[in-house]
Amino acid sequence: MPSRLSALDASFLYLEEATTPMHVGGVAVFDRAGDGFDYDRLVELIEQRIALVPRYRQKVRHVPANLARPVWVDDPEFDIAYHVRRSALPRPGSEDQLTDLVGRLMSRPLDHTRPLWEMYLIEGLAPAGDGGAGRVAILTKTHQAMVDGISAIDIGQVILDVSAEPRATPDELWMPRPEPTDGQLVLDAISEAVTRPTEIVDNVRVAAGDALATVGKLAGAAGKVLTMARTAGRRAPGLPLNAEISTQRRFAMARTDLEDYRAVRAAYGCDVNDVVLAVIAGALRTWLMSRGEPVAGSSAVRALVPLSVRGEGDVPSSATGGSLGNRVASFLVDLPVGEPSPLVRLHQVTHQMREHTDTGDAVGADTLVRIGGFAPPTLHAVGARAANGMARHFFNLVVTNVPGPQFPLYAAGARMLEMFPVVPLAKGQAVSIGLTSYDGGIYYGLNGDRDAMGDLDVLAGMVGESLEELLETLRQTG
Repeated sequence: MPSRLSALDASFLYLEEATTPMHVGGVAVFDRAGDGFDYDRLVELIEQRIALVPRYRQKVRHVPANLARPVWVDDPEFDIAYHVRRSALPRPGSEDQLTDLVGRLMSRPLDHTRPLWEMYLIEGLAPAGDGGAGRVAILTKTHQAMVDGISAIDIGQVILDVSAEPRATPDELWMPRPEPTDGQLVLDAISEAVTRPTEIVDNVRVAAGDALATVGKLAGAAGKVLTMARTAGRRAPGLPLNAEISTQRRFAMARTDLEDYRAVRAAYGCDVNDVVLAVIAGALRTWLMSRGEPVAGSSAVRALVPLSVRGEGDVPSSATGGSLGNRVASFLVDLPVGEPSPLVRLHQVTHQMREHTDTGDAVGADTLVRIGGFAPPTLHAVGARAANGMARHFFNLVVTNVPGPQFPLYAAGARMLEMFPVVPLAKGQAVSIGLTSYDGGIYYGLNGDRDAMGDLDVLAGMVGESLEELLETLRQTG
């Protein structure tokens, strides 16, 4: 019998709309050194590794009359060239051109008649600094319905190695299993309905778009998140971050050094995550003021923040064999954008995070795993799933922070230089912020609605300025 989608995974298929495509993405930039890294080598690498992620050769089949949730079936016409695509930037291959292309590609929904993923090799990216070899970028898009458990692995993860010498993978002859007929799917659905009659109710709820009822039925996970939101005491502030969104996106990036965050942490006795949120609060404050928005002393931006709570010393032993950990917590945090002092902003964020931890308001790892699957490159999807399971008026934006390995990774011998997450927007959310630490850097990916966030690049540029404000407090006290 084919593997059936969970009620939650199926809900993301049913709830997908033109303005809210349900795929999560990532942009990785590689050094095109040595003998080069081209499309043919990428396709060859994926052909060698795709057996490690069998879901990526499967598509969704719907059961007639929605008698049961859809199932995963092997795609007998699987065409890797359809999923792995090639694009190029015109000269000069600037970062603005890259982010514009990423925004356009992420705006397009995935083809639901095929396996729910795409990968783009983007060539023509200008070298960093003066001289040197050119760079290439890889953009991945994966539907949230594929993030289905703690063992979920993303295609962007399996192509990475811990050394420039690719690890050997055994050859495997893949033969797709015969696709079931509509009659077989109906018989399987009837059989399940006899043994588990509550499935019928869940199927109706999912097909009708009642995602919250479905999540609550499954594990009570979303209910716990909603309870936490209600205890926040008030609705999220009305801000330009909440708007009716279009089908088109903008993307922006920001780069910072991990050592700067560690220096602030050491000086003020907080966590790196606290510093990150204080930096975002400062950037949002400056951005709001640049727009002429009223910013009073009590002004706040409420963020939904799923975080890995893995210790900094717990790094994976390899790109795919080691785990980045699955200890996850989620918080609603009021970012103090009305506070002019960067140090006071940090103290306020730190106090909130400690209060969440001390009072047990955090949603634990097991709960978040039930909300969405966890894997190092797909933890950003956890935040997106939690966002889609909550009423929009409880928060203003999603901030996801995924700790990555602090050593270089490679794909087909090419060194990965940077990695930027692309977190999808929830309904009514004009921007989402994802960040990933990797090999000494912290990389921000900002995904925004094209109409509502015409100045997304301005907000991205203010991330570095906000961090510099915190660093200046160290110099003043030093």
